[in-house]
Amino acid sequence: MEDNIIVRPATADDIHYAVTITDEMAESAKARGTGIARRSPEYITMKMEEGKAVIAITRDGTWVGFCYIEAWEHEKYVANSGLIVSPPFRKSGVATEIKRKVFELSRKKYPDAKIFGLTTGLAVMKINSDLGYEPVTYSELTTDEEFWKGCRSCVNFEILTSKERKNCMCTAMLFDPVEDAKKKAEIAKTVVTPEGDLEHHRKREFKGNFKLFERWVRFKQFVLLKGRKKKEGEEGKKSSFMSFLYFW
Repeated sequence: MEDNIIVRPATADDIHYAVTITDEMAESAKARGTGIARRSPEYITMKMEEGKAVIAITRDGTWVGFCYIEAWEHEKYVANSGLIVSPPFRKSGVATEIKRKVFELSRKKYPDAKIFGLTTGLAVMKINSDLGYEPVTYSELTTDEEFWKGCRSCVNFEILTSKERKNCMCTAMLFDPVEDAKKKAEIAKTVVTPEGDLEHHRKREFKGNFKLFERWVRFKQFVLLKGRKKKEGEEGKKSSFMSFLYFW
């Protein structure tokens, strides 16, 4: 990451970046064609004022990136949502630092909460894994209806509902503080090693399996999209047939 970039908790002094952030979120979702829950500048402003967001800016005040925190089910679950980086600063390592900072902020504010995320981005999945997240089924995420309402603005919402909220284009990942502590304790029993080595072990383990995981993610998305296109094709044929009957 560039030395002139500062990554820190956002405050009320940063609210003038809110429109820029939401505009870039919308443009990024449009470019990817995979969808993202839309957020208003007012919502982003609220997160900044509550101290539940992380922002990245250059030393001269240019906006670089952003991510915010949401809590669900009486703070039992926490999501680090809306990760976005300005195009000129992508592939610079700033996304990794933002994710690390918002993860630390989440752990500080909600130490007992399970932290989860939904993403279609393989790069984000790698970052999440390095932080201790693991791929899980949708059933292991929050059941809070308010969270799932946020998916309505996503272009893939129809897939989510057709799968009865059990699957979609996004991959679900979860950090469970209890399970993470157990895993570290088990590793510590077999090998006396510094905390840094534990993290290195986790990264190396995931790196060895990521190619297989990447193929699985792409296959899942292919199957889901194929199903949607098939349905759209059938609806198109039905519509054409009904038109034929009408004019006949």
